[in-house]
Amino acid sequence: MPTVFRKNGYRFFFYSEEGNEPIHIHVSYGGALAKFWINPEVVLSSNIGLKVQEIKKAKLLILENQSLIEEKWNEYHEKRRKL
Repeated sequence: MPTVFRKNGYRFFFYSEEGNEPIHIHVSYGGALAKFWINPEVVLSSNIGLKVQEIKKAKLLILENQSLIEEKWNEYHEKRRKL
């Protein structure tokens, strides 16, 4: 599960085998997990334990790093398609 970036105790990552799901990012923070869809807008998909303020902070960090997330997602999945 490739980590895209870490900031302020949050870890942003994706799993290598999630079928054909569109671009999204998983977030871990203090043992809690959440998943956000990235396109066409950043939307919370699921949450297990993140508090409202932690979700807001995670979403802000995703918005600040959205192009990096998309770049890393595409880079990783393009390599996997070539194998």
